[in-house]
Amino acid sequence: MSQTDTPPTTGVLPEFVAPAANDTDRTFSLYVHVPFCVSRCGYCDFNTYISPDLGPGASHESYADTAIKELEFAADALEQSGVDAKPLHSVFYGGGTPTLLAAQDLNRILQRARELFGIEPGAEITTEANPDSLSAEAVQILAEGGFNRISMGMQSSVSHVLQVLERTHNPDNVHAAAAWIRDANLDLSLDLIFGTPGESITDWHQSLDAVLAVRPDHVSAYGLIVEEGTKLAAQIRRGVYPNTDPDDQADKYLATEERLTTAGYRWYEISNWAYDPQEQGIHQSQHNLAYWRDQDWWGIGPGAHSHVAGVRWWNAKHPAAYASRVLDNISPAIGREIPDDEARLLEKIMLGVRLSEGLELSVLTAQSESEAQEALAETRRLADQGLIQTAALEDGRIVPTLKGRLLDDAITRQLAGF
Repeated sequence: MSQTDTPPTTGVLPEFVAPAANDTDRTFSLYVHVPFCVSRCGYCDFNTYISPDLGPGASHESYADTAIKELEFAADALEQSGVDAKPLHSVFYGGGTPTLLAAQDLNRILQRARELFGIEPGAEITTEANPDSLSAEAVQILAEGGFNRISMGMQSSVSHVLQVLERTHNPDNVHAAAAWIRDANLDLSLDLIFGTPGESITDWHQSLDAVLAVRPDHVSAYGLIVEEGTKLAAQIRRGVYPNTDPDDQADKYLATEERLTTAGYRWYEISNWAYDPQEQGIHQSQHNLAYWRDQDWWGIGPGAHSHVAGVRWWNAKHPAAYASRVLDNISPAIGREIPDDEARLLEKIMLGVRLSEGLELSVLTAQSESEAQEALAETRRLADQGLIQTAALEDGRIVPTLKGRLLDDAITRQLAGF
C-alpha cells in the first residue's frame, strides 16, 4: 500500500530520493500557485480566495515575498536532501488568477527562481490569466521579465454560457488581450469548457469560431465536470439547471477535434491541441507534459502539490496557514505520500493512455511471464474493440483511437485490471 505521513518541517526528502532525482533524464519544473480571484466561479473547486488580504504574507502586496521565501526554502531542502541543482525545465503560474498580482511581482518570483535554480535555454514560462486581468502594459512587463507564454481562460464566447459558469469577463476582451500577447511576441493558449448546462451545439461552434479567429498557438478544451461542494452542483441538485449530458459532451468533443484538426491543430493529450500543421511537435505545453511524463516539480503556494522521484507532498491549503509556516521558516507541507508499485503503475497507465505518444507497452510487460502474457492479450482485445491503434501497438505503444479518447476511462480500467 502507498505510505502517507506528515513530512518533516525541514522539508528534507527521504534518502532514496536523491539517486533517482539526480538521474540526468529527469527534468525539474516549478509551479507557482497564486490563490486570488476577483470572484468565485460557480463550477470552480480550485483553492482560490476572493479577499485581496488574508493576513501577513497572504495579501496581493505581500504574496510575492512569501513565494520567494518558499523558493529559497525549496532550494535549501533539495540541497540538504542531496538532490543536485537542475535548471528549470518549465515554469507555470496557476491559480486563481496570477495576473491579479502586479506584473513586477510575478517577475520578481521568476527572477529569484532563475537565481536559485537556473532556467534551461528556451524553457517554457507560462502564466494563466483572465481576459479582464490583463493590460498591454502588464503583458509587455511580463515579456521583459522572461515570460514567453500566456494561458488565457476563455471558457466560452457565448454570454449565457458564461453566465451559468459565473465567469465575469467580457468575451470581447479575449481579442484585445490576444492582440497584446501577440504584440509582445508571446505564445497564446486558450482554455475552453464544453458541456455547460444550456449550451447548444450551435453555441459551442460559436466558441470554436471565436477561438479560430484568434488563432492561438494552443487550445485546451475540457468537458465540464460538476464537482461536489460547488455552487453549480447545488444549483443542479435544486433543478435550477439540468445536469451535464455525456452524449452531448461527446458530440462537442468530436466537433472540437474536427474543427481544430482542419485548422492545423494536432491533439497530443486528450484535452489539448497544439497548432502544428506540419506535425513537428511544436507548441505543446512542456510543463503539462512534464506532469504527464512523471517528471519532477516543486509546487510553491497554498495547497500546491510537489513531486520528486516518487515522493509527493502538498502544502497547507489556506493562504494564511501557508504563509504562517513559510514566515516561521518551516515547511508549508502538511502531507506526504510515497506511492507503492501498484499505485505508480495505475498512474502511468492513466496518464499514458491520454497522450498521442502513448504508453510504452513495456510498462505492462515488465512483470512476471504470466502477467505479461495477460497484458498483451488485453491490449489485443482493446485494439479489436477499436479503442487503441493497431499500428502503434505493433510498434510497442498503446495509443488511443478517437473512439478510445472518448472512452479513456474504460481503457484504463481494462489495462489496470488485466
